[in-house]
Amino acid sequence: MKASACVRAAALLLLGAAAAAAYRTPLDQSLEPEQKGPAAPRGRPEDRYPREEPADGWSGRSGSSGGRECRRCCDPGEEPSPGAYASQTYTRVPPPQTQYQYQVVPQINMTILKGEKGDRGERGYFGKSGRPGETGPRGPSGDKGAKGGVGAAGAACKSHYAAFSVGRRKALHSGDYYQTLVFDTELVNLYGHFNMFSGRFHCYEPGVYYFSLNVHTWNQRETYAHVMHNERAVVILYAQPSDRSVMQSQSLMLALERRDQVWVRLYKGERENAVFSDDHDTYITFNGHLIKHKSEL
Repeated sequence: MKASACVRAAALLLLGAAAAAAYRTPLDQSLEPEQKGPAAPRGRPEDRYPREEPADGWSGRSGSSGGRECRRCCDPGEEPSPGAYASQTYTRVPPPQTQYQYQVVPQINMTILKGEKGDRGERGYFGKSGRPGETGPRGPSGDKGAKGGVGAAGAACKSHYAAFSVGRRKALHSGDYYQTLVFDTELVNLYGHFNMFSGRFHCYEPGVYYFSLNVHTWNQRETYAHVMHNERAVVILYAQPSDRSVMQSQSLMLALERRDQVWVRLYKGERENAVFSDDHDTYITFNGHLIKHKSEL
């Protein structure tokens, strides 16, 4: 395909040259020298165009001697007398200068010669990645989208509850060094989390709990009790021996984990430890409830 394009361009060049050679005017042909040879010498017009001298030595200028001048030639039979033009003076006229005319020569614009389209070349290799540019300004906010559809229904909210309130109507004299305070009256025991036989609250819902203990002291006897968290004594409820009995209370909050236990323990020191109650009224109470579940903390 490239060879055919070159041949076509060469043909166009030859055609333009032939047209330029054929386009010649008669003036161009007359201006060319008739014979080849050395160029005419340059100089004055008299040197380039020599004049003919008359044979008889007549001069066109009056009063000159020894020179030759031009005479008017006549037809045969009309030759003038020798003195006919003696008084006339002739001035030499230089030959007319040649005036050249511009000639339009056609030229071929090589830029318009367009060959056939070549085949597509192979794809080059990828260049190296440039440096990352600076972060541009933040664009304008887009239009507000359409309202979405209603989502699927979520799971039901699970509520967590735990509460108990128990009491004791029988008085107790502690004969052991440590003794668990067991309750015989169940006021509230939600989901059975308080074990009435062991006297212990079992945690099934971890979270923060509130507990309170209320006892009635005995005259002339000491009252000494601990609120226990598992096997650790957290707070103490204490009343010294006195001539009169009083109501004594203790309260606290605890963070419990699942399977933790809370209970009340009596402690016997040097003196006898006892709590007062009777079969008709409840003087001893132990209460507790969940304030906030662990999942909500």
